[in-house]
Amino acid sequence: MASVALSEAEKVYIVHGVQEDLRVDGRGCEDYRCVEVETDVVSNTSGSARVKLGHTDILVGVKAEMGTPKLEKPNEGYLEFFVDCSASATPEFEGRGGDDLGTEIANTLYRIFNNKSSVDLKTLCISPREHCWILYVDVLLLECGGNLFDAISIAVKAALFNTRIPRVRVLEDEEGSKDIELSDDPYDCIRLSVENIPCIVTLCKIGYRHVVDATLQEEACSLASLLVSVTSKGVVTCMRKVGKGSLDPESIFEMMETGKRVGKVLHASLQSVLHKEESLGPKRQKVGFLG
Repeated sequence: MASVALSEAEKVYIVHGVQEDLRVDGRGCEDYRCVEVETDVVSNTSGSARVKLGHTDILVGVKAEMGTPKLEKPNEGYLEFFVDCSASATPEFEGRGGDDLGTEIANTLYRIFNNKSSVDLKTLCISPREHCWILYVDVLLLECGGNLFDAISIAVKAALFNTRIPRVRVLEDEEGSKDIELSDDPYDCIRLSVENIPCIVTLCKIGYRHVVDATLQEEACSLASLLVSVTSKGVVTCMRKVGKGSLDPESIFEMMETGKRVGKVLHASLQSVLHKEESLGPKRQKVGFLG
């Protein structure tokens, strides 16, 4: 994880500000920084999105490929996650420096999506036990400015919203052999329902209070954080504590309630932006991830 060195005086200044509900950048404890979301930014993918949250910059691409269903779930497709921590994001990721963080983020995403209510994986099945769609979700960290997990979950949800999977028909001949016919119409496609896909809300405990969307400086003042996966209806699907410090039960309960409240607002804002961007159609101005 990217880190920043702070003096004791700077840490005291940040902690005292949080206790007064006034952070260094003027936000309250439950306020997010400005989030920029852009979809359809990579041309050779089934869906893509770029999210900028403060100085955190995330690019996600989704590629749909045909494969064989898993033995334990013969009538479902599945998702595979890969996270690449670019060395340009922070010098700490040079060489194999970002491998552990990439694995940690990927495992967190698997845990979030290991829930039947998140994505209807049966829509990805083409022919039970034989063919299904596999969605390869590639996450690239371009810049680290704090609050990585929240930004990545927003980008993954936006990319899956943008994903278009070609419609497939299974044709069976007289001998019983099956042929797969792929539609060549780019508008004849299926789309995933992302309404129940959760977003992560990370709450950092600083002093006696907790904050959402912590900057690198605030993360340096926090000994423990709680990752709360929240749906658009405010339902918590999973939680995870990170950091070396401890959290008492009362703090965990308060952080969960804050996560539910903030998560519902985050989902509503994201859905509004995604639908508004899609309604513009070809007219919208594309910036692209190199813009």
